[in-house]
Amino acid sequence: MKLIFGLGNPGGKYAATRHNIGFDTVTALADKYRIALREKEHKGLCGKGQIGGERVILIQPQTFMNLSGECVREFTGFYKASAEDIIVIYDDIDLAPGKLRIRQKGSAGGHNGVKSIIAQLGTQVFDRVRVGVGAKPEEWDLADYVLSRFSKEEEPLIRDGIARAVEAVETILGQGAEAAMNRFN
Repeated sequence: MKLIFGLGNPGGKYAATRHNIGFDTVTALADKYRIALREKEHKGLCGKGQIGGERVILIQPQTFMNLSGECVREFTGFYKASAEDIIVIYDDIDLAPGKLRIRQKGSAGGHNGVKSIIAQLGTQVFDRVRVGVGAKPEEWDLADYVLSRFSKEEEPLIRDGIARAVEAVETILGQGAEAAMNRFN
């Protein structure tokens, strides 16, 4: 079984913001595979189903971004899952809008949600799907930027990025992270 976490912030105020690209990708996976995201457990909103023959739980942590690790720790503990059994999808300001980067391990790279996960799990080894949301303009505050919505010009790139992130998760599940890295990086 794989636990697939899409990072973001709960509530309508944060819907469709740069920081919620992980939520949006999990929603796209849920829609494609008809997995209802309605169960609330372990500090997350989740749905259980199958993708390509693999049992999965799709999860949107409800702890707010900076405490995402609490939800990840509770799910992994309850389901007795290892870090190798999780996939984390999140935004990356170092990538152009819609671009992907797949990794199997590494630092948080300044992302507070990933910092929280690393701190709670005690490891940096877990699969990640990073979706580009574009670089912060120099005059912007980082928090304001990641909580902003996409421009009309960026929206098609982001829709494509979410669709490709869904494909990347499918590839990780079916062929492994290395195959996904070779295809999407």
